[in-house]
Amino acid sequence: MPLAFITWNVSPEIINIGFISLRWYGLLFALGFVAGQYLMSWFFTMEGRNVKDIDSLLMYMVVSTVIGARLGHCLFYEPEYYLSHPLSILKVWEGGLASHGATVGILTAIYLFAYKRNEVGAFLYKIPLLNLLVGKPEKSEDSYTWFYLLDRLVICIALGGACIRMGNLMNSEIVGLPTDKPWGFVFQRLLTPEGLPEDFARHPSQLYESIFCFFLFLLLLFIYLKYKSTTPSGRIFGLFLVLLFTQRILVEFTKENQVGFENSLWLNMGQILSLPLVAVGIFILYRSYTKPIVI
Repeated sequence: MPLAFITWNVSPEIINIGFISLRWYGLLFALGFVAGQYLMSWFFTMEGRNVKDIDSLLMYMVVSTVIGARLGHCLFYEPEYYLSHPLSILKVWEGGLASHGATVGILTAIYLFAYKRNEVGAFLYKIPLLNLLVGKPEKSEDSYTWFYLLDRLVICIALGGACIRMGNLMNSEIVGLPTDKPWGFVFQRLLTPEGLPEDFARHPSQLYESIFCFFLFLLLLFIYLKYKSTTPSGRIFGLFLVLLFTQRILVEFTKENQVGFENSLWLNMGQILSLPLVAVGIFILYRSYTKPIVI
């Protein structure tokens, strides 16, 4: 085996004392949210917004990310199993989160957060039955549009994505296809059908995505800091969708399929789910140059 390959045998656990276990994935997942909270507080402070709203916004983000990502995995990748074993959906600790599901969850939650703090939210709360779904409008010194929040949140999400993909690398999961490239990783914690550690290199697809997300974070942050409030509504969000999910489509060509049925598809599930998000991003980006959408 060429020495140029990188042997990867990192334990997914940082410490394990009895029933207490601290894992790299959980730490990096939490770090993404902490960094995002700090960034949003910084944005709100620069813009004279009510920083107290960040705590509530963080709760919306955490809950929607976990629920959306879990349901996305269960319904997009293994629907037959989870529909016949619905209680297993709650077993988040067993693994199985999908970024596309998290995207849908976050978009929904941020819309609810935004409209509950403006006049539209107050109006919708008066509609029978609908008020049970959306809840009572919350008092705040500020009101927000959906795109106002998303244009700032996606900067944080890009950084969080870099952290989460590093967590996947530490877990030796979501691995790439075999490769002879000198930067290939030999994931020794993965076992062959004979039960032996793998001795061949794979694409470090998690690392590809992590590095891309970090540079996407820097790009979006640069655009925000340069133009701030003069940036047309939705432009940063649209650019985020186009770049992130175009990258996802391309990187998926270096990955192992996650579930068996993908082997019979021309594109895998990650690529199929990315296509409409790229299309939405192109539309929002186009409108930001012609007639920005305000919602």
